[in-house]
Amino acid sequence: MKNYKPKGRLTAAAYIDGILKGDRVLLSRAITIVESNLESDKILAKEIVQSILPYSGKSIRIGITGVPGVGKSTFIEAFGKYLITQGKRVAILSIDPSSQRSKGSILGDKTRMEELATMQEAYIRPSASGDTLGGVANKTGESMLLCEANGYDVVLIETVGVGQSETAVHGMTDFFLLLMLSGAGDELQGIKKGIMEMADMVVINKADGDNVRMSEMARLQYQNALHIFPQSESGWSPVVSTASAIKNIGIDTVWTEISKFKELVDGNGYFLKNRNHQQIDWMYNNINEELKHLFYGSASIKKHLSELKNDIISAKISPVKAAEILIEEFKNSLG
Repeated sequence: MKNYKPKGRLTAAAYIDGILKGDRVLLSRAITIVESNLESDKILAKEIVQSILPYSGKSIRIGITGVPGVGKSTFIEAFGKYLITQGKRVAILSIDPSSQRSKGSILGDKTRMEELATMQEAYIRPSASGDTLGGVANKTGESMLLCEANGYDVVLIETVGVGQSETAVHGMTDFFLLLMLSGAGDELQGIKKGIMEMADMVVINKADGDNVRMSEMARLQYQNALHIFPQSESGWSPVVSTASAIKNIGIDTVWTEISKFKELVDGNGYFLKNRNHQQIDWMYNNINEELKHLFYGSASIKKHLSELKNDIISAKISPVKAAEILIEEFKNSLG
């Protein structure tokens, strides 16, 4: 299979060899294959991912989210540049909102992280979120593995904003960072309780100039709010700090806390336990996706779906009964 070569592509072996040698061009081309919906590319992608698997998993995976306007890209650029000064290679996988018409990416993170994008030690890959749950690109997990095999020590996954995507990103990362602002009315800004519970660290961004005092007040409020939540299984107590990405203040504190977290979870065994749990969840997610594609790709389902939709609209049949008919038809088509 390593010699498998769809039209217009290299062999699987060529991509695998390039990725393991740190070739960024072949990394990008392999991620494009992973994100493709072409059947020939899916076969190629599976071979590439399976082969690089033993060389992945050595990075720390950090999910970063926050309300729109919090300055995620500015923060990630400052944080990425700091990590590079610490001798790290950094990959940023940014999940962009998708245009529902073109399915293309609306925001371009390379244009929002101009300095970081020019650094050899950094790799930035925006991905359109498409139709996948909560805006998380379906193939982000595979892209993350490819980046790790390519030699990146830290993988940052930036989400669209506050929503279902956070749950998905939390389920594929080791450390979850929530960026917040001060002075936006209610200090908790309508953040869902679930998002706060997932956070390993809250950073109040834009803590500079006249905003320093309000940011400190917000820090205390968030710290008090986090005490309400039950102790995490990891044994880690979430921390709150202030930072100014634009002034490069407090960025080092974030990495210090992440390093403390890593030391704790390595020591108590949670890091490996969590990674193993995520791998199993990932399998189930892929089963669900494959079954969905199989179902809607069935010729008999396609034929009767539009008829049943009309019957539902005209109140001839209930949605529950229509679903039952389609599922029975699908089961029969499998023999």
